[in-house]
Amino acid sequence: MKKVKWTTTKIIVAGYLLVIAVGTLLLMLPIANRQGTATPFMDAWFTATSATCVTGLVTNDTYSFWSNFGQGVILVLIQIGGIGFMTLAISVLTFTGKKIGLSQRLLMKESVAAPQVGGIVRMSKFVLSGTLIFEVSGAVLLAFYFIPRLGVGKGIYYSVFHAISAFCNAGIDLMGYYDPSSSLITAADSYIVGITISLLIIIGGIGFLVWADIKKWKWHFKYYRLHSKVVLTASLILVLLGTILILIFEWGKPSMEGKNLGEQILSAFFQSVTPRTAGFNTMDLNQLTDSSQMLMICFMFIGGSPGSTAGGIKTTTMMILILTIWTEFRKRKDVEFFKRRVENETIRHASCILILYGILSIGCAMLISTIEGLGMKEVLFEVVSALCTVGLSLGITSQLGIVSQIILILLMFIGRVGGITILLAFSNRISSIPSKLPVEKISVG
Repeated sequence: MKKVKWTTTKIIVAGYLLVIAVGTLLLMLPIANRQGTATPFMDAWFTATSATCVTGLVTNDTYSFWSNFGQGVILVLIQIGGIGFMTLAISVLTFTGKKIGLSQRLLMKESVAAPQVGGIVRMSKFVLSGTLIFEVSGAVLLAFYFIPRLGVGKGIYYSVFHAISAFCNAGIDLMGYYDPSSSLITAADSYIVGITISLLIIIGGIGFLVWADIKKWKWHFKYYRLHSKVVLTASLILVLLGTILILIFEWGKPSMEGKNLGEQILSAFFQSVTPRTAGFNTMDLNQLTDSSQMLMICFMFIGGSPGSTAGGIKTTTMMILILTIWTEFRKRKDVEFFKRRVENETIRHASCILILYGILSIGCAMLISTIEGLGMKEVLFEVVSALCTVGLSLGITSQLGIVSQIILILLMFIGRVGGITILLAFSNRISSIPSKLPVEKISVG
């Protein structure tokens, strides 16, 4: 029998599969749901995958269906999936005083998309401490909303749950206490909830490497790494552009009915942030115009940034491809940004990610649309939400059959682990041919 070679990518894939498997078994226990009966395998598997892959799509309302034990399991899966199981593993080994070997360091490097192995243990401590600080800070702010309405005990629990879910970009909520499957619509008029959740999503979605630059250089933007400059520039553009466009698309429409100007701006801002890739919503998505829904599909597809809790093709991928078009338009040879040149390998990698995610999105949307007999727009929204680990839905998740749910499960897993990582995990060959074949031009465009 041929021995399996456990590369870093295979271990990462296997690690997430193991976490999902354990989560599924725990959620199948009678103690995990409010009825006290064994949860069907598909519901448990779908929920465990959604939580671990920090997606947010659910087949049952989290508050109404799952018990406190089940909600606790979901919260732990969100935390593990959000900051990465390797970050937690290395942190535990560090605190127990055990030596961290090169193989563990390489795994950590792949897990958080770090540029180098050096200082990776220090990075894991930084990620863990930063996560704790932001989640606790978010919970404290949310407590000002939840405690007056739910009491001290339940208010603290809701604050912690939603702070972790927001920071990890999961989008799973307990607001079914007010209205099942309503997400944050019942709190749409709260500036505390809207701004706090939005900031947690943004901070969790910009990535750990950007945190490190901000901590080191403070407001001296010119000293940041190119990666951080691209991430922050892209994030700012997307948030501002999304807010303005949603305000234009929804102005005077039913989705904004009864809201004053401040609440309309807050709603537009929130819906501009959450598709990248948190899954909360403060507006009824089915009431949005087709233009807003299409904009959200685009934002979900882009997602957050590398080495973060977010999914999607990533902001850096989008910026590199846009800069490539701009470079071609100007008839320049190299892609340049902030007085730095981007490697051709990075451009090739970005192109590969775009095409891979595009094929998966359109192909799976057509497949599910054919199987379920649903409209292409609704299905595409669902598919992109799953693949890019967002969790927003137009309400069709619970209506899907087993085959369609399995497709979404696979998409969520690919989106969290990474399409390229999946491909590398099944590839044992690395091309190192020293010679090159003759060049011949092909007409394109």
